[in-house]
Amino acid sequence: MKLVTYDGGKVGRIEGDEVVHLDVPTMREYFERGGAADAGERTPLAGARLRAPIVPKKFFHTAGNFREHEEESKQVGWSHEIAPWIVFFQNVDAIIGPDEPVVYPEHLTEELDYELELAVVIGKSGKWFSPEEAMDYVGGYVIFNDITARDIQRREMRSGVFSFCKAIDTFCPLGPWIVTTDDIPDPHDLAMTLRVNGEVRQTSHSGRMSTTIAEILSHYSPLGYSAGDVVSTGTVSGVAGFSEDAASLYLKPGDVMEAEIERIGVLRNPVVSWQEAHGAPAPPRVRW
Repeated sequence: MKLVTYDGGKVGRIEGDEVVHLDVPTMREYFERGGAADAGERTPLAGARLRAPIVPKKFFHTAGNFREHEEESKQVGWSHEIAPWIVFFQNVDAIIGPDEPVVYPEHLTEELDYELELAVVIGKSGKWFSPEEAMDYVGGYVIFNDITARDIQRREMRSGVFSFCKAIDTFCPLGPWIVTTDDIPDPHDLAMTLRVNGEVRQTSHSGRMSTTIAEILSHYSPLGYSAGDVVSTGTVSGVAGFSEDAASLYLKPGDVMEAEIERIGVLRNPVVSWQEAHGAPAPPRVRW
């Protein structure tokens, strides 16, 4: 089943070419209740304005979990290595949905990058559980594009911690919907691709993770989950910032990203300038 948030914040499920409105005020509450009944209203999917499917209470970031991305990160000589078990929290105010623009803050960064990720939506609250129990806590899966300002990240990495570089407004595209576990029996068997202006930049497979989803969820569980929380699983290789010709691959206004994961769909987001988004020039340059 595909679950969506649409129009003015309604929650629904996709049935054929329609969205069936569900009798629940938010997607988080859908998972808190363990589901919701149909409210009777139907809307053509083509005419529905899809929003970010969920705004979680906690958004757990995983970094360095794909061996291939861990290896390519060594090309840039970070002061601290990117490796499995890096965890930090995302700013949920940065979340945007499908077809919403990523705003290029040119006063903050000159190195805007993309990161395709599979994210897990937690289906019920829990704490202190084992990997063997972990998949019982999964409510579904969603595509996450972890937009990153590499020049800011490079400065942050001097301390071994990075967060600001990924938490700026609009840097958290999520969507286009949540696919429940009944439609994805094996989350480690999904093809993953990210395109910029139709050109393939990242291509991989969810089976290449260093640690499994069950291990990740168990490892973070001492921090406690609420129903509707989101856990990312790390990006794959092919990011602009770790390539030999990074400058030519960084995102710029006018670019269109398409993040695709098998069995889930395509999350599309354009990049726009600060001027286009706000109707005014960007603020004075901030040096990091």
